[in-house]
Parts: sequence; structure tokens; C-alpha cells
Amino acid sequence: MPLIAEFQFTREIEDRLLAPIEISWLAIEKVCFGTMQALVAGLAVIPFAWLLLRPGVELNLHSPLRFACVTLLVALFSACGGLALGCSVDQAHIGLMFSMVLTPMIFFGCTYYPWSALAHFPILQKIVLVNPLVYASEGLRGTLVPQFPHLPMLAVLLGLAAFDVLFLAIGLRKFRGKAVS
Repeated sequence: MPLIAEFQFTREIEDRLLAPIEISWLAIEKVCFGTMQALVAGLAVIPFAWLLLRPGVELNLHSPLRFACVTLLVALFSACGGLALGCSVDQAHIGLMFSMVLTPMIFFGCTYYPWSALAHFPILQKIVLVNPLVYASEGLRGTLVPQFPHLPMLAVLLGLAAFDVLFLAIGLRKFRGKAVS
């Protein structure tokens, strides 16, 4: 949202675009800052979610390194996806973005149910794998509550890394295009 606003009417981003560095580095700085924001927000939500879901859900952090890796990849996905979406959507179409992109992404992203719950709908179970939020949800589920069914961790890590690279590449290309215009 802030990125969309910076490119709109006031063109707040222009002073930073005049810096004597490659334009892509400004986008990478935005991704780094977005990643840090996502990490802080995500780590702040976990204790509250645990308090809310506590009857029947026990957090079980067997592998802190795996948790850190998944959390970092999810935060990076959030930042890279934000860069790609923020540079692709005009301010007038923000509502459309929420209704046409983010809402279906959340609903079909296995945030409310494990991926294995779709076993009775095998076609849908395969189709939702193109949604990067599936890997984020399943990865966090697998590291925080491994007693619940989840995707294999290798699939999660590979999926998150692939989507991070894809969204970063799209975001950098879109950012350059918006910055130059």
C-alpha cells in the first residue's frame, strides 16, 4: 500500500529515485525493509494466535532453525509479492486487487485448513499448489504445530524459494518500469 501511494499523485518516491544508485537497489531496499516489517508483524502475531487457539493446539518448536528458515522465506515472499503487486496496481484499483487477488489467495491458501483436507477434491488440491500462500501456511503449520498434517518441508522450502525469486524478478521489472515512466 505505501508503495502504491508513493508512485501516485504526489510522486513521493522521486527524491529517492534521484539518488546516485541503480534504481533496482531502491526496490531491493524496499524488499529488505518489507521483510523486516513482515518478520516483526508475524512474530508478534504468533503468541496472540496461540492464546486464541490454545485449547487443543500446542505449539511445538522442535527445530528452531527450520522455523527461522520458513519464517524468513515467508517474510521475503510477503515483501517480494508486495513489490510486485504494488508496482502492478494503480491506486484506483486497490479495492479490485483485494477482491480479485488477495481474497481468493487467502481462501485457497490453506490458511483455514490443512492442504491434506482437500484430499476429497484432488483436482482442487493440485490447483491450489500454484498459490504461494499454500506453502507459507503449510510451512508455518509444519514448524509450529507438526502434529497437524502439512506438506513435506522440502516442498515448502522449494516452493517458497521459487515464488520469492519469481516475485522479486517481476517486482524489479515492474519497479524499473514505473520509476522510469
